[in-house]
Amino acid sequence: MKKSIREKKISPVELADLHLAKIERLNPKLNAFVQVDPERVRRQAREAEAAVMSSQVLGPLHGVPISIKSSIEVAGMKCEAGTRLRSGFVATQDAPLVERLRQAGAIILGVTNTPELLMAWETDNSLYGRTNSPWDLDRTPGGSSGGEAAAIASGMSAGGVGSDGGGSIRVPAHFSGICGLKPTPGRIPSTGHFPPSGGPFALLGVVGPMARTIADLKILFEVMQGPDDGDSFAAPIPLRWPTHDELSHLRIGYFEDDGRTPVTPEIRNAVRTAAEALSRAGFQVEPFRPEGLEEARLLWKKFFVKTGGMLIGPMFAGHEQDISPTLKQFLEWSAAEPSLSGPDVIDAWIRRDTLRASFLAQMRKYPIFLCPPAAIPAFRHGERTWMIEGKTVGYLDAWSYTEWFNLLGNPAAVVPVSQSPEGLPVGVQIVGRPWEEELVLSVASLLEREVGPGKTPPIR
Repeated sequence: MKKSIREKKISPVELADLHLAKIERLNPKLNAFVQVDPERVRRQAREAEAAVMSSQVLGPLHGVPISIKSSIEVAGMKCEAGTRLRSGFVATQDAPLVERLRQAGAIILGVTNTPELLMAWETDNSLYGRTNSPWDLDRTPGGSSGGEAAAIASGMSAGGVGSDGGGSIRVPAHFSGICGLKPTPGRIPSTGHFPPSGGPFALLGVVGPMARTIADLKILFEVMQGPDDGDSFAAPIPLRWPTHDELSHLRIGYFEDDGRTPVTPEIRNAVRTAAEALSRAGFQVEPFRPEGLEEARLLWKKFFVKTGGMLIGPMFAGHEQDISPTLKQFLEWSAAEPSLSGPDVIDAWIRRDTLRASFLAQMRKYPIFLCPPAAIPAFRHGERTWMIEGKTVGYLDAWSYTEWFNLLGNPAAVVPVSQSPEGLPVGVQIVGRPWEEELVLSVASLLEREVGPGKTPPIR
């Protein structure tokens, strides 16, 4: 897309009009965008076209139409995070990552739907309603970056930005047949995100790119990465892509399930397919299930589910009638967890750091893990349990495959690999060591080369 603009095969105005037309046609079915400003988009496109015609130096995203999750500040657009408590809230400035995208030449189409306060793997709220999957309107594109995933998968957006505290980029990418990256906390600044990342949530929550191909994901990552003073985890990590020699000596460990939560046959087969593909690509790929996965799951629940409920519940004092059904369900799950005292939180934090050190030691042998992104493909709206291999898998358990790496701070990408018998996309997760996003994306690129890019959803 960027190359076509640079070579003047298509103008930024034509490209913007094509995307706006697709939004007008598909968004009533999908409900992915919550705000689009066509006049502003066309103004940005005309400015981009003038730069092309005058042979100005063009940024890596010049004229490319992208979208932003509506929990991230985009000046002049809604930043409501799906809650009535922020109904009508309009950002007055761009988040640093949005500013970087604009400086690279991107055109911001609009902002996309989320579950209320991002606390669900299904995108639905009382402000805008539910978002549907472009693969099957009766199913969800995931959450909490579900609007973003649906917009990108359907071609309404060329790429964009989501956020992830427990799989909220990777699960929607897996459900929707696109690529997504959860970076190390601080690698891409979360400044300007609501709810803000602080305290225990700063360990878990990140913002990251989503796109239809790994090549596009790489460009977005390069533009967005870099420290910002507003992010408490920021660090001046230089951009460094691995050499061919470094990749050729890489060992990859893979596991099809965690020994606790079973996965559906299509998920298991996708991991096997990816392992075989990476072996063909020249990697040494071996079965390996890291130790400590169950401990990571339980600690993530303390930080995200219990602490999340403790922070969010009081926000609705006197406004209980405004809580959406999905958030109410989350708060009920949180209330059912054992209470946490100050010493309990400190103990959990220490246990988390000890477990992280153990994981890093295990990754000396296997700098990359390959595993499922979830126990199932995209589910039908409202489903909360699934029968897999004779065992009932609950809602929170189905996503433990992403939750571990939020707790531990590992970067992880999802790549579409295959499809379920119903024709739903199935992805795999590629996990690396903290601050090694470039290695994760390089392996993801080689996997994509072997299995081919993701399919196009049937919606037109």
